[in-house]
Amino acid sequence: MAFWRSLLRSEDWMSLWLGLFIFGLSMGLLGGADLLGWAVKTNVWTSFSQILQPVSKPYAGIGGVGSLLSTFLFLLVVMSLAAKGLAADVRRFALGFVVIFFASYACWVAGHFAHVAATPDKLDTLGITWSLNLTGEAGYILALLVGLVVGNFLPKTATRIAEATKPELYIKTAIVIMGAGLGVKAVEALSLASAVIFRGLCAIVEAYLIYWAVVYLVARKYFGFSREWAAPLASGISICGVSAAIATGGAIRARPVVPIMVSSLVVIFAVVELVLLPFAAQQFLYKEPMVAGAWMGLAVKTDGAAVASGAITDSLVRAKALAELGVEWKEGWILMATTTVKVFIDIFIGVWAFILAILWCTVIERKPGEKARVGEIWERFPKFVLGYVGTFAATLTVCLLFPHLVGASKAAAAEANVFRQLFFAMTFFTIGVVSNFRKLWEEGIGRLAAIYAICLFGFIIWVGLLISWVFFHGVRPPVVGG
Repeated sequence: MAFWRSLLRSEDWMSLWLGLFIFGLSMGLLGGADLLGWAVKTNVWTSFSQILQPVSKPYAGIGGVGSLLSTFLFLLVVMSLAAKGLAADVRRFALGFVVIFFASYACWVAGHFAHVAATPDKLDTLGITWSLNLTGEAGYILALLVGLVVGNFLPKTATRIAEATKPELYIKTAIVIMGAGLGVKAVEALSLASAVIFRGLCAIVEAYLIYWAVVYLVARKYFGFSREWAAPLASGISICGVSAAIATGGAIRARPVVPIMVSSLVVIFAVVELVLLPFAAQQFLYKEPMVAGAWMGLAVKTDGAAVASGAITDSLVRAKALAELGVEWKEGWILMATTTVKVFIDIFIGVWAFILAILWCTVIERKPGEKARVGEIWERFPKFVLGYVGTFAATLTVCLLFPHLVGASKAAAAEANVFRQLFFAMTFFTIGVVSNFRKLWEEGIGRLAAIYAICLFGFIIWVGLLISWVFFHGVRPPVVGG
């Protein structure tokens, strides 16, 4: 009975069910049933009329506002049922969720303002001449900042919404949904040049084994952090930022504050990398375009920022090569290198969470004379990772066995991704709400940021560049007209 109760009362399990439910609805497209097409898609905008639209064209008639309200009501009902399963106060949860949803979504919309979000390759389309080039992920930063204001300066508001302030539930649900999108990307990668795929796989294995070990050593030996802090930090800096930090925290049973703090740093530093690295690549790597693309995938730590940096690099490097070398490379191949490397890194999250669960049970926390139990490994293993792997494998299998469904699978992943983005936005808003500056400082966020900066700019970026050079040096995109 206790086991069955845990399947609902645990946030870990609940996030699995929520993610699979949304994934299952999105897969209705494979049978011709568009069950989530009414979900709200948020566009990069210059005027308010451009912001909202249904993600699927057949639902265009409900309009942007209707799409937003439909999305809100759907999530309110689903999350309230989840709250009931978690034995929370459903009424207080629902009231808090209303505030969290709209505050997070407002930040997400603000982050999509063209002068904030547009990348250089989109400026002409949007009719603007400049942008901060931060992509829509700037909305996550805004959500974090607004959440910090609420948590530190509006304590009564923070208390009122506390029942719905569940960053781990939101992020874990998002990660389950994320697997479907990666499955489609993996299928697309399989159709790319086999040499690029092989080189990308080799590059991430080599880079990751170096990254993780060095960051862990620096955190433990030179900054005195415990294993509870060092492991999620090493994963956050080394693999895929937020997702990896959360998965690692679950595997080693870290306190919730640990992956939450690491996650906030990941997003902030990813934006810094997004602003700096593509222009460095343009200046120094325009003769080695595929090295530049792979470097973005190995160095930038969130999916959106990595792909965006690859797109910016693709545009900047090709323009520089045309001006300096008189060579016009085909668009998309530099970005392909970034995406291929990033997909392999994301896939590695589930593998690494399992490895750490075993390591912590059998070595790190095993008492002398005690035998590690298989059940203990299972208890530690973050269950939402099963959903992440499951949605990835299901989408990949469908696309490989039924190639005619690839288009429908991409559309389904796009619809599910709407909810993944919303859950991410709510994650960062609620991370801010639960982040008390005084307590964070006592926990050591200053030293944590110092480790992140030293490791990222001291060796991770440069090791990533070296490995990109080793595996992609001399590889060139096709020439236009060639």
